Amino acid sequence: MEFLAEYASFLAKTATLVIAILIVLSAIAGLRGKGRRKPGGQLQVTRLNEFYKELRERLESGLLDKAQLKALRKQQAKAEKQQKKKPEDKRRVFVLDFDGDIKASATESLRNEITALLTLATPRDEVVLRLESGGGLVHSYGLAASQLARIREAGIPLTICIDKVAASGGYMMACIGEKIVSAPFAVLGSIGVVAQMPNVNRLLKKHDIDFEVLTAGEYKRTLTVFGENTDKGREKFQEDLDITHKLFKDFVARYRPQLHIDEVATGEVWLGIAALNRQLVDELGTSDEYLGRSAREANVFHLRFAERKSLQERIGMAASGAVENTLVGLWSKLGRLR
Repeated sequence: MEFLAEYASFLAKTATLVIAILIVLSAIAGLRGKGRRKPGGQLQVTRLNEFYKELRERLESGLLDKAQLKALRKQQAKAEKQQKKKPEDKRRVFVLDFDGDIKASATESLRNEITALLTLATPRDEVVLRLESGGGLVHSYGLAASQLARIREAGIPLTICIDKVAASGGYMMACIGEKIVSAPFAVLGSIGVVAQMPNVNRLLKKHDIDFEVLTAGEYKRTLTVFGENTDKGREKFQEDLDITHKLFKDFVARYRPQLHIDEVATGEVWLGIAALNRQLVDELGTSDEYLGRSAREANVFHLRFAERKSLQERIGMAASGAVENTLVGLWSKLGRLR
C-alpha cells in the first residue's frame, strides 16, 4: 500500500507539471495571437468515387485468387482506357454534412461550403446534404435553413438524406430539399415550438430575498426565472410561441405543399416508415445507398470547410486531450496495482 501511495503521488505530480506547462504555453500563444487572428479556413474536396473504388478493389483482392484477380484487373484497365477516350460528360453530385447541436454551430461551415459550390454548380448537378439534428434555437436553425434555400433558389436539385434524426429545427432544414431520403427508423417531425424555464421566486420570498426586474416597454420581459410571473406575462409568452409555431408551419408548407400541415405540425415525431406514409419524406433508404447509386453515374465530391484554428485553440485542445489521457491512464494503472 505504501508503494501504491508513492506511485500515485508521483503520477499526480507528473500530471500537474504537464498541465501547468500546457497552461503557460496556451497563455503565451494567446498573448502572441491577440488581435492578429485571421478569419477563414480551408475547403477540402474529396472525390468519393475513388473511395468506393478502393473499397471494391480491396474486397476483390481478398476474395479472388491471383489468376482471377489478374484477369479482372486487365478487364478493368481496358474498360477505363475506353472510358478515357469518351468525353467527360458526367453530372456532379456535391455532398455536404450537417451535424446539428442546439445552436446549429455547423451553420458557419455550411454557409462557406454552399458559397463555394454555387460558383460552379449548375441545374444539371445535384447537392446532397447528410443531415443529423434534433433541433435547437429558432433563429439559429432559421439561418441554417436559409443557407439551404440558396441552393433551391439557384435552381440546383437538393436532396436531404437523414440516417438518424431530423426533428424540429432539423426538419425545418430538411423540408427545403426537393427530395428527402430517410432511413427506416430515423426520427422525423417535431414541427412545434417549446420554451421552458424554472421560477424560484417563491423560494426567494421564503428567505426574504427581493428580486426586481426593471423594463422599458410593456413586454420587454414576459416570464423571468427570479421575478414574480403574472398571468398577463404568461399569455403574452404563449402568444409569442403560437406566432412562432405558425411561422414554422407556414415555412414547412411552403416547401412541402403535399403535407396536411395541421395533421403533422402537432409536435409529434415519427419513424421513417411512418413518416413516409405522412409524406414527411419521399423515400426510404440510407445515405450510403443513395450515394453508392449516385457514384455509378456521376462524379461525387464531398465538400468540407475546415475552420482555421488559432495556436491558442490548438494548444487548448491538446491540453484538454492530455489531461483526459493522463487521468484515464492514472485510473487504469491504479486499477492494475490493486
